[in-house]
Amino acid sequence: MSVPQRRTRRAGHRPTALIPLGVAVVHGVSMVPTYHDGDRLLVRYGARVRPGDAVLARDPRLPDRILVKRAVRREDGGWWLLADNPYAPGDSRQFGAVPAEFVLARVLWRLRKGPDD
Repeated sequence: MSVPQRRTRRAGHRPTALIPLGVAVVHGVSMVPTYHDGDRLLVRYGARVRPGDAVLARDPRLPDRILVKRAVRREDGGWWLLADNPYAPGDSRQFGAVPAEFVLARVLWRLRKGPDD
């Protein structure tokens, strides 16, 4: 997932995103029936998250892994994130609240269904 960058000529300044949008691909069944393996999702990085939103977040156990989960509620420790599939492991029931800085983007919509839909 990459975001287009704007180049700056001033030394010491980092490039900033022109459009904070990206595409994420769903892997696995944790978000069934809402999203399926292979679905492409349009996401907005840095968007305000509200309870009920589907989000991209870093897995607190393996921060290099990005998860798609449902933001259920805000807690002192961050966001309580759950899979839409209640039988799928790998959400806040196992690892607790996810720090707010680990929530990267909000899902805007599904761009394309996966091959099995």
